[in-house]
Amino acid sequence: MAVDKCKKSKVAERGDEDDSDHIDGELILSMKKLQEIQDELKKINEEASDKVLEVEQKYNETRKPVYTRRNDIIHSIPYFWLTAFLSYPALCDLLYEDDQKVFKYLLSLDVEDFKDVKSRYSITLNFYPNPYFEDIKLTKTFSFSDDGTTNITGTAIKWKEGMDIANGVDHAKKGSKWPFHDESFFS
Repeated sequence: MAVDKCKKSKVAERGDEDDSDHIDGELILSMKKLQEIQDELKKINEEASDKVLEVEQKYNETRKPVYTRRNDIIHSIPYFWLTAFLSYPALCDLLYEDDQKVFKYLLSLDVEDFKDVKSRYSITLNFYPNPYFEDIKLTKTFSFSDDGTTNITGTAIKWKEGMDIANGVDHAKKGSKWPFHDESFFS
């Protein structure tokens, strides 16, 4: 360790070789104490995170009836979700022209956070019956492992004949292929 060499050379310059073992012992002891404090902080932070999650879950339950009332109003606004996605900078780039045509049929968007949102949640897109696919619900679930990996699963879309925009089928041209320069939101 560079710190050890530096301390040893300063000690050696003073001629106090016997003190180097004492300094190394103090350094090791200090490092152990520091690690114990870091472990204690980690434990407190994990407890705090769990308490915050409990409070969030409580308020998520309180929010549900408000979300329901809000959804009732949203249903009366034509193309609400399409407009919302296109108005939000982080989402507008996700919807290409054909995606936007499908989003006109989006009825509602639901987020289901499971008991521990840190480990899993899902997003469900609820659609009116539409000319593109058979499904009225498309769900994508995100699961997070302790090792940092994310597993994403989603509904396999049952596209209607000639309407599979996710794989480059141009529904207006009845089956001709698009050049793949953009990836559909529904891919």
